[in-house]
Amino acid sequence: MEYCELVNLYGKLDKTSSRLEKVKILSDFLKKIAQKKEFQWIYLFKGRVLPDYDSGEFGISDHLIIKALSFSFGIEKEVIQEKLRKIGDIGEIAKELAEKKKQRELFFKKLTIQKVFENLKKLISITGKGAIEKKINLIAELLSQSSGEEAKFIVRTLLSDLRIGIADGVIRDAICEAFFSDEKEEMQEKVEEAFEISGDFALVFKAAATGKRALEEIDIVPGKPVRVMLAIKVADLEEAFEVCGKKVALEYKYDGFRMIISKKDKEIKLFTRKLEDVSLQFPDVLSVALENVKGDSFVLDSEVVGFNPDTKEYMPFEAISQRIKRKYEIENLVRKLPVEVNVFDILYYNGKSTMKLPFIERRRIIEKIVKAEDFKIKPSVQIITDDINEAREFYENALRLGKEGVMIKNLDAPYKQGRRVGYMVKLKPTINELDLVIVGAEYGSGKRGGLLTSYIVACRDDNNFLEIGKVSSGLKEKEEGKGTTYEEMTFLLKPLILEEKESYVRIKPKVVVSVTYQNIQKSPSYSSGYALRFPRILNFRPDRDVTDIASLDEIKKIYNYSTRKKKDL
Repeated sequence: MEYCELVNLYGKLDKTSSRLEKVKILSDFLKKIAQKKEFQWIYLFKGRVLPDYDSGEFGISDHLIIKALSFSFGIEKEVIQEKLRKIGDIGEIAKELAEKKKQRELFFKKLTIQKVFENLKKLISITGKGAIEKKINLIAELLSQSSGEEAKFIVRTLLSDLRIGIADGVIRDAICEAFFSDEKEEMQEKVEEAFEISGDFALVFKAAATGKRALEEIDIVPGKPVRVMLAIKVADLEEAFEVCGKKVALEYKYDGFRMIISKKDKEIKLFTRKLEDVSLQFPDVLSVALENVKGDSFVLDSEVVGFNPDTKEYMPFEAISQRIKRKYEIENLVRKLPVEVNVFDILYYNGKSTMKLPFIERRRIIEKIVKAEDFKIKPSVQIITDDINEAREFYENALRLGKEGVMIKNLDAPYKQGRRVGYMVKLKPTINELDLVIVGAEYGSGKRGGLLTSYIVACRDDNNFLEIGKVSSGLKEKEEGKGTTYEEMTFLLKPLILEEKESYVRIKPKVVVSVTYQNIQKSPSYSSGYALRFPRILNFRPDRDVTDIASLDEIKKIYNYSTRKKKDL
């Protein structure tokens, strides 16, 4: 199939804002590629060539694209950079250059989807000496055969900036429309569950094209990352009992980061909630899991918490966050920043999924197989109660011990990935805090000159990111042993710059931060329609993904709740 057919589809998707129309357009195309059995092409709708659970990336920056365009079209890099300053969209520049070249050529070979897919996939595996030159040659090979629109979308794919308005929910509904049109509503949840378990839309797509039974056979596989179940916030214990039942489990909410511990064939792998493999960074957790957890195969859900090796005092997340990304001096970090694993759920055990078992049964398995050892590994601290006073005492004790709060769980609930009403909630002290993503920034002046020091943060509305405020405080001026500095944040954000206009830069939404604020008010200044008053960055969250950030619905709920409270007063 020619690549221009896919590009035409991108154009149609880009031109409509109607979700239903996007679903219909995409479903028709899925039927076509299903006939060719090219199920992996579905990744291209997310600007990828690998499943979500695979962390492989193209590793392409604006700078490298400029080099590739210069090489492909014989244009000086300085000319392209000047165009970029004026236009602000490197995809449109690629289109312009490709169109001029095609006008001068009488014949050219048609580009196929397969060729684009193969070259993109090769880019991910290229490393080491000469990697940049090899990558430029692969990109140039595609661009030299491209029409204007094809070049634009090749560049946008490489920069993970397709701009066609396709989120996971649209892909899910398109699969249902294509293969289960008579029972769409019933199948939506099954398709979503299959994707949440597998993290692989190509696998789900192929199964759906085969039939309902094949879809239902998709199951969790040890050794592969999985998406996790997330909690919904509640305002108080009364609401928690109302949501989770008359009798509930309460557990400490630890100030650490989520880790999936997955064992298969005597090998253990560790994954974050972002599906990143961090086995290399935590050899101490690998050895503890091997020694202290019984079982030939298992998938555990846990929270990893750091502690001071001298005083044995537990430390906040920001103190150990550097271990997640660090890939060198591991042994030194293990000594300086040791961790304790708190196991609170199990998804798989000895050849069988446990996800459909009630939570109380899953907890019993954990207590049987985890050999508790302080400052190494243990089941999360828990009580089961139907007494709100006992629950309140547990909650207050958790706070006295320095925990973030408590998790409250439905004893009969299965394990369901994502946020599900009625399964699990979290209660923390009244503090206005949201996880948001940085979508823009401004350069500072004076001693902060050359650093990005003011950040535009956004919430999520389906596949869109809507601005909700500017935050300029909360980071450290210099390294003080803990906390992210302005210099470190600049280092993180610069490779993600999509566009520059004077001192302002538009940022690819990837860096998640926890932001505290005084209150939320309505505001026409930001695309969400709301603004945070007196925002402050609490933490950089390398363990969080953009899918984890606050939604617009959540913002509206917080605003409406606070407005009602003011009226009651």
